[in-house]
Amino acid sequence: MTLFWILATALVVVVLLALVRPLLKPGPGTADRTSESNLRILREQLAELDADLAVGTIDAEHHAAARAELERRVLEESRVADTAVAQRSGTASALVLAVAVPVMAVALYAQLGNREGLDPVLAKAPAQATPEDIDALVQRLADRMQADPSDPEGWILLGRSYAGLQRFEESSKAFAQAVARMKPPSAQVLADYADVMAMTAGSSLAGEPERLVMQALTLDPDHLKSLALAGSAAMERGDYAAAVKHWSRAKAVAPPGSPFATDLDPVIAEARAAAGLPPEAAVAATATPSGSTGLQVSVTLDPALAGQLQPGDTLFVFARAAEGPRMPLAIVRQTATADPVQVTLDDASAMAPQLRLSGFPQVVVGARISRSGNATPQPGDLEGQTEAIASQGKAQVLINRIRE
Repeated sequence: MTLFWILATALVVVVLLALVRPLLKPGPGTADRTSESNLRILREQLAELDADLAVGTIDAEHHAAARAELERRVLEESRVADTAVAQRSGTASALVLAVAVPVMAVALYAQLGNREGLDPVLAKAPAQATPEDIDALVQRLADRMQADPSDPEGWILLGRSYAGLQRFEESSKAFAQAVARMKPPSAQVLADYADVMAMTAGSSLAGEPERLVMQALTLDPDHLKSLALAGSAAMERGDYAAAVKHWSRAKAVAPPGSPFATDLDPVIAEARAAAGLPPEAAVAATATPSGSTGLQVSVTLDPALAGQLQPGDTLFVFARAAEGPRMPLAIVRQTATADPVQVTLDDASAMAPQLRLSGFPQVVVGARISRSGNATPQPGDLEGQTEAIASQGKAQVLINRIRE
């Protein structure tokens, strides 16, 4: 670490020399007072020359020649004075740079640099760490957290390190320390805590682990790991319909075609069979009742936000119950465009078979353009929604705001 600071300081000094040296070069600015005195004398001479012409002491021809010469000398002295001012300005700039460059370098490193690289514990990690090396590093981190237990991020790192070593009891204790210090804890930390706590109980999510998972879903209803754990907890207690609900929502939130979404297919099929529900393919084929047209939704992007649209953005159009569950009753996903879009929301686009558009008389229809392609709303997404409307017929949604 000492060598790093020595080299960093030397580099800053070299940069400063390159920037400051030209600004400190001596110039004619040292004669600025003399120049000002000369200018004053020359201007007085010009006034006297004009007075001589006025009283007839000299004729116009001699006056013009003398005045031209004096004006030339005034211009030369003015350039000297300007150079002196520039010299003083260069000195001030050099002083500003001498202070600003080191301060900005330290500030940028604190913001963007790898501060852990300066940590003597982490910096000593070998490129090819052995299990003994990893154990030693984790133990040093544990010792540091015992000495200063106020940092929740340190406890999270320790909890995940212990989990990676399959030391679940210790991992659970570390996550407990992190949760106690986070106000409020994040959905990810709660899900990780529930996961390792379940591992200490023979992979059972019953009791406190499931409570933590549901707390995580209260904070973030679309958190993938929490939805997956909630489905497992529901299967464990025999609530197969709830397992279908959680896993189906997780599949809708996960990136299409991702390994996570693909791995959910067999467990959803298993849960549906256990709950006595028909396969998803059969539901999709018969979802929309005869004579029901669902909602014909027209989505328009406010022209004021057209400049915010980026290639690859994803459009989500969805309907949720005006009164009831917050989970979308129907959702359609497609590539976002600046042109108006027409989509149909009906029971065929339901996220869960027990929650269908046709089962709710009043809904709220929303549209959101996602930068990440994730169904979970993110700051910077473009969105809009309707008031409560009938679940059958037509709807118009104007995307007119940026999510904070």
